[in-house]
Amino acid sequence: PEAIPAPAESRAAEREVRPSAHQPVYFFGAGLTEAVGLAPDVRRYLLGGKGAGLAEMSAIEYDDPVAGERAQIPVPPGYTITTEQAVRYFLEGRSISEELHRAIVAAQRRLESVTGRRLGDPDDPLLVSVRSGAAVSMPGMMDTVLNLGLNDRSVEGLARQSGNDWFAWDTYQRFVEMFADVVLGVRRESHLKPIKERLLRDSG
Repeated sequence: PEAIPAPAESRAAEREVRPSAHQPVYFFGAGLTEAVGLAPDVRRYLLGGKGAGLAEMSAIEYDDPVAGERAQIPVPPGYTITTEQAVRYFLEGRSISEELHRAIVAAQRRLESVTGRRLGDPDDPLLVSVRSGAAVSMPGMMDTVLNLGLNDRSVEGLARQSGNDWFAWDTYQRFVEMFADVVLGVRRESHLKPIKERLLRDSG
């Protein structure tokens, strides 16, 4: 019988995981842009198009006519996990390495320090967006999860901070829908939309 080629993921798993000369996570914003010293082509390869763009914008300075001094473009701080780590995740059977875990924890602590907020804080939660990216642009193929950091407790804090209960709960609902769709694979049309319609119908 004719041989059937192995799936791309199976072929990738057969390749050797080689040590990288680059750090697994790069922070950007708040005057701490770590990838600015990388060559442009290396930066795009490691951080993807979005990550490279954020790193480059975070490093731009301009003459502020109001303050009368040099200033940086106010890019919200964050961090980017490299494409090398994404490949490693699949090569190692969809598992996160200890090295990457430590790097994410350190970057998250830095993010919470510069923003003055904590992820999941019930009083004043830090909310982040998780955006996928690639070195080669793939329109329509990249997924996003917004408002990560909301839960049944922190949504109450967002409501108090914003003074708008509807805004807070609508934001939470959108997060749940995106997380269910992108992370858990729950389809919106077949599962989430009917639930939402029923809730709206039951609440009048």
